[in-house]
Amino acid sequence: MEPFSVRVTVRGYETDTQGHLNQAVYLNYAEHARWSMLQAAGISQAGLVGQGVGPVALETTISFRRELLAGDEVDVTCAFEWGEGKTFRIRQEMRKTDGTLAAEITAVGGIMNLTERKLVADPRAVFKELAADPDLLGL
Repeated sequence: MEPFSVRVTVRGYETDTQGHLNQAVYLNYAEHARWSMLQAAGISQAGLVGQGVGPVALETTISFRRELLAGDEVDVTCAFEWGEGKTFRIRQEMRKTDGTLAAEITAVGGIMNLTERKLVADPRAVFKELAADPDLLGL
């Protein structure tokens, strides 16, 4: 199964003085793809909060491969990797429409119980319960 993907166009105000996409904006694009994927699977922010939980980022690594400039269109992928325990990994790529790899993002996340302020023991179960299409999340 192909990873979930969303297309984003680099806007001029997101670039730095060299004309490159600002490094912090890569995180915004990655987060946009994550939420888009959750929404496509049937999980909303309101649904998560209604269950008393919310996703948290614990670690994020970005490897920059090629520059992105204003006007470039980029496809941002998102794939969850599930293991045992309280955390999961998210692997993402940003590719120009010609296939050029612009960046790779690896993240570690979890689901926080908003009352206890602690990670839930089984984030897979939370997503599986809320998702209309758990296959999209690799569940």
